[in-house]
Amino acid sequence: MSKRILIALTSHAVLGETGRSTGFHLGEAAIPWEVFTAAGYAVDLVSVAGGNPPRDGADPADPSQHRFLTDPAIAAQLAHTPTPDALDSSVFEAVFFAGGHGTMWDFPDNPALARLAREIYERGGVVGAVCHGPAALVGATLSDGSYLVAGKRVAAFTNDEEAAVGLSGVVPFLLADRLTAQGATHISADNFTAQVVTDERLVTGQNPASARGVAEAMVDALTR
Repeated sequence: MSKRILIALTSHAVLGETGRSTGFHLGEAAIPWEVFTAAGYAVDLVSVAGGNPPRDGADPADPSQHRFLTDPAIAAQLAHTPTPDALDSSVFEAVFFAGGHGTMWDFPDNPALARLAREIYERGGVVGAVCHGPAALVGATLSDGSYLVAGKRVAAFTNDEEAAVGLSGVVPFLLADRLTAQGATHISADNFTAQVVTDERLVTGQNPASARGVAEAMVDALTR
């Protein structure tokens, strides 16, 4: 395999019936991109619907976000992301599912995203996700039909964090509960503090503060 990592982004732009905008969390893509590229990996982007995906969590003062948005290769990819069904998973060593509340609508039970996760994982690659990005693991199965998260320890945005941001009644389900229902053991830390959990070749993180740690743990898993 070439040294390539895929970052998957949501295409969902509206927070339920609130009329508020959402999308992929910019920091949760930018910081992992920075870690991956520093480790010598090329990074490709994909979004559920293709095209230019909606963004959330922009911080103009964040140098990682600035570098991400002004990198010519990333800017070109963001303008025209492919859809996951158009990709050959065999060219990637890992897939990373960035968060953002939009993922709660278009990541779960998505056969194209699940295929990428399954094929990369079963070929010996690494699957990573942070914050709401583990929504891509909801419904994702291995070739034997078992849930990818079954029997594994995971981190994801917690019920308490969802309540703290006032969106428990807006998101279609509570992510930690759904992952637990599919056989995962959800490991939480204090609200909005960094929490990274690695179980075999699955690396997950709890919130935006965990994005760098997840990316670093993924690189570590890839180099073992």
